[in-house]
Amino acid sequence: MSSYTLRCVHCGDEVPEHYTTACPRGHASLLRADYAEKQLNVMKAPGIFRFSSWLPVHGSLPIDAGPVCYKSEALARELNLPNLHIGFNGYWPERGGTIATCSFKELEALPTMVRVRENTTDTLVIASAGNTARAFLQVSALTGVPVVVVVPEKSLARLWTTVPAEKACVIAVRGDYTDAIRFSREVCSLPGFIEEGGARNVARRDGMGTVMLDAAVTIGRMPDYYFQAIGSGTGGIAAWEAAVRLREDGRFGQALPSLHLSQNLPFVPMVSAWNDHRRTLVAETDMPDASSAISRVFSDVLTNREPPYAIPGGVFDAMSATGGRMYAVTNDEARAAGNLFTEHEGIDLDPAAAVAVSSLIRACETGSIDTGRTVLLNITGGGYERVREDHALIPVHPAFCVPAGATAEQVKKELAKLVNHV
Repeated sequence: MSSYTLRCVHCGDEVPEHYTTACPRGHASLLRADYAEKQLNVMKAPGIFRFSSWLPVHGSLPIDAGPVCYKSEALARELNLPNLHIGFNGYWPERGGTIATCSFKELEALPTMVRVRENTTDTLVIASAGNTARAFLQVSALTGVPVVVVVPEKSLARLWTTVPAEKACVIAVRGDYTDAIRFSREVCSLPGFIEEGGARNVARRDGMGTVMLDAAVTIGRMPDYYFQAIGSGTGGIAAWEAAVRLREDGRFGQALPSLHLSQNLPFVPMVSAWNDHRRTLVAETDMPDASSAISRVFSDVLTNREPPYAIPGGVFDAMSATGGRMYAVTNDEARAAGNLFTEHEGIDLDPAAAVAVSSLIRACETGSIDTGRTVLLNITGGGYERVREDHALIPVHPAFCVPAGATAEQVKKELAKLVNHV
């Protein structure tokens, strides 16, 4: 018997697992993993795979990257939050943080690579604004599993690994993150390639959900509030789904953590829609002049123009189920918050994590949370300065560049040669 089954959130039907990311009946809905073990079994395994009983995989990888939760002291005093816990997902070996790519996207890449290997021989294709790409390149480098990674050209400087990525093909798109997503779908229209799936990939969501699992195990209960910055919102969905499983477990409390999610001004489509109590995003209202707005944010990894907001099981449902709040954070606020965190906690942050810290500061200042209750702050990336002390970072260069709006036919022969080579 399999350790999990897939079900469509919309219809509830069981879905066959073939690295499936969509309901065969055509429902525009997320799939969700239904695990045989209803109580969390924390295993003696490296990193994220200690939570394998609630990951949609049967095997594991000998890689020790995983979430780390600790109780804050200095920042907690500064914000008058006596029960502030930090989920640190980056490189900080002194705290047990061994994610060499410095981003919690590695928590998505690890189970996804195992799930791919267990279900298909096709080559995985990933679209990213930078952090996800780096995570998949690192796991590919460590495992030898081939990947095709599509990124905006301006994100190339973020692509590096700590070991050579010999089985990876990087394609740069002269455009933004959404242009990269669209070209990755073009690549997946060719035989032998499979879309990673983004929010629709249960391995990706449940990998991120281990941040909530690790926190609950560390604290002994679920937190009352969960803070994170979002681009697609997949991390927020993952936290909600993990919390639902923990509630059903029965040992970690019955109240779901309230999701407090943030975006970076001037690009805040989900904040706009949520604060208007709308299930749907309206481009003209929620992201006018999107290209200009995206070009002006501090953290461009938070700029997905096609997030899983309205879809059944998506961000709107997660926010509604948890009584959540959303925050729009300015660039200056994010920079100041990042500096404050580094000053008090002693580690540098990814810009997206700084946005989350800023939203927590605002929540404290405005009375949006009860400061005596338990808070989990998801630091989704950090330790870039620290990792350079221990590792030589190896840049990963693109195989070729394409213009925004390019079709797969334009690069079909070149791509086939490159993939056959790797």
